[in-house]
Amino acid sequence: MPNSSHPQRRVAVVGGGAAGFFAAISTAELNPSATVVLFESGKKVLRKVKVSGGGRCNLTHSCFDPAELAKRYPRGGRELRGAFHHWQPRDTIEWFEAAGVETKTEADGRMFPVTDSSQSVIDCFVGQARKLGVEVHFERVLSGLEQTADGKWLIETRDGKKEAFDKMCMAAGSLKSAGLDTLIEGLGHRIEPLVPSLFALNVKDPRIAGLSGLAVKEAGVRILPKGKPQNGPLLITHRGMSGPAILKLSAWEARAFAQHDYDLEVEINWLPGWKRQQVVEKFGELRRRKGDSLVKSKVFDELPRRLWESLLSAVGVTPEDQWARLKKASEDGLINELTAGRYQVKGKTTNKEEFVTCGGVSLKEVDFRTMESKLLSGLYFAGECLDLDGITGGFNFQAAWTTGRIAGRAMAGVGE
Repeated sequence: MPNSSHPQRRVAVVGGGAAGFFAAISTAELNPSATVVLFESGKKVLRKVKVSGGGRCNLTHSCFDPAELAKRYPRGGRELRGAFHHWQPRDTIEWFEAAGVETKTEADGRMFPVTDSSQSVIDCFVGQARKLGVEVHFERVLSGLEQTADGKWLIETRDGKKEAFDKMCMAAGSLKSAGLDTLIEGLGHRIEPLVPSLFALNVKDPRIAGLSGLAVKEAGVRILPKGKPQNGPLLITHRGMSGPAILKLSAWEARAFAQHDYDLEVEINWLPGWKRQQVVEKFGELRRRKGDSLVKSKVFDELPRRLWESLLSAVGVTPEDQWARLKKASEDGLINELTAGRYQVKGKTTNKEEFVTCGGVSLKEVDFRTMESKLLSGLYFAGECLDLDGITGGFNFQAAWTTGRIAGRAMAGVGE
């Protein structure tokens, strides 16, 4: 509950995205006497919220166990595990519902507003900010940031204005786009290299040519030679491959992809529910029991027929081939294609709904109990400007809500 004994203070939040808005609202909510100013460099706030989830806004995920939830973050999971004990998806849902945004859970655990419209979330935030007296300044780009001798934060914007604040939260998403990485590094913080996360793979290969739009319910994908497999639905696109399995892989291996300039081999297991030996035994059984039937007849429910036929063609099996006459080399080749097919990646395509960056302010330099800088008092961080990111499914927004809330609580003076 807001405490009237909290000191009057001026608080600045830089960045009008999910984390910034939630940090600003949380500060004002928990300390009504604070003056909270939100600086947005563009003409609009909450742009990612607007387009996320295909315009439906995948708010969070129904994973309510902090330890399990933390496993969905390729970077920052260890730090977020503790933070989720302070603010997790259950808290997020309760906050939104109290603010008038009812939510629903889909079969895969993703959570959306019942309206299926991101505008509900934007209207909620803008309305809450107005109600709480948060000042939102548009087209205010930071050009200078320094801490004064008395510990205050002096913010200079490109329009030549200078303002002093007691507390300051950096929540500007990808720091490079606004040139904020230089300002933060100038203060002594380390910025881990910024590289894309959550992207589709460009793959030109005859095995998937002409199969655009075809989806496989479960596939395993890993980068070669020693990557850890990521499982999930896989979608074949006109440029290559996408879907949850690919997006997961791109998140976990974001740095490896960048190091290889998005030119490397991936291995695809189209039958992750089968062990290789089980496939060998299945083929042996078909040879014995259905020797005169055509190999092209569909064998695995998990595989779409067109993909099965394409893989057969790739190993030289003709439409007339029968199981009893299937050559050993063709059978071995088919088993390989099904369980360990190799595909050359040549570039990436950013998923339209997901544009996440791995990298940012080093997590070692931030206290996740308050989100305050360990190097400079009164400076806080929230959201994607930190070197943390989650896989697709509402996890990146949850990290924004969690870090934004914790920063807001600390800047409000709760617990001081």
